[in-house]
Amino acid sequence: MAHKYETGNFLVDLGQRLRALRLATGRSIQDFAHLAGLSPRFLSQVERGRGNISVARLARIAGVLEQPLQTLIPASKNDSSLRGRVWELIEGRPVEELEELHNWLSAREQKRAPRSVALVGVRGAGKSTIGRMLAKRLRIPFVEFDAMLEKEAGLSLVELFTIHGESYYRQLEHDVMQKFLASSPRVVLATGGSLVTDRETWAMVRRQCHTVWLKARAKDHWDRVVAQGDIRPMRNNPTAMDELKGMLKSREPLYSQAESVVDTSRHAPEESVSLIAIGLEKVSEKKESSGPSNRRAAAAR
Repeated sequence: MAHKYETGNFLVDLGQRLRALRLATGRSIQDFAHLAGLSPRFLSQVERGRGNISVARLARIAGVLEQPLQTLIPASKNDSSLRGRVWELIEGRPVEELEELHNWLSAREQKRAPRSVALVGVRGAGKSTIGRMLAKRLRIPFVEFDAMLEKEAGLSLVELFTIHGESYYRQLEHDVMQKFLASSPRVVLATGGSLVTDRETWAMVRRQCHTVWLKARAKDHWDRVVAQGDIRPMRNNPTAMDELKGMLKSREPLYSQAESVVDTSRHAPEESVSLIAIGLEKVSEKKESSGPSNRRAAAAR
């Protein structure tokens, strides 16, 4: 009885599939081989159907592609399964179409994947208190971005501004946030109060995280900061409260770009956490119900 695949045909089909998947990543054969711990020459032979690759090496390739090992195995030409029919459709397609398909599938995967939650607001809004409670409820880590930034710079935020100035601080803030979001698992992230004033960094956070503005009255911001033992913003400054109110007013249009808003002056921390959790569920449901056709129509308007 004949097998579905002769060895030679299987290696050719496997090679074609691996090449298509590699091209979809945009990586050269040299770069991809380096990441997979293979020689470019051997990988080239495999892609041409002339290299009999071991399962262990194939698993390394699957790791670089971030794909389950079984998805690398080509379906039989006679396979009537959906996976086999899909493979027949993409086999031999031009690189541009494979990249388009890869980007579309990646976007769908990113949409389904749970995103981190970024809390924004002026200092004293309750980001640390509510953030820790929310992280516990969601069973994910809590991260203070300012502390991460200080660790990266080896300086306090005050020293960063004093020594290097705001421009350097904003660039560092952007670079650290970009690196963090690219590699971090899902977390609850308490951001710095002024992060929203940098357009690029704030846009990046909104794209990649669920964003929640913790809103409060100026007096509550004031009282909470004082309760933390920090009176520096008010010391010898009779206009400090007016300045705080002015800051809140000027930043309100930026904070309001967040996906949801919770008023921590009206709600206790426990209530705020529940409201955020409910809001996250609604945002997820809304995103799931908005299909590609709806997004294209909205973009055309």
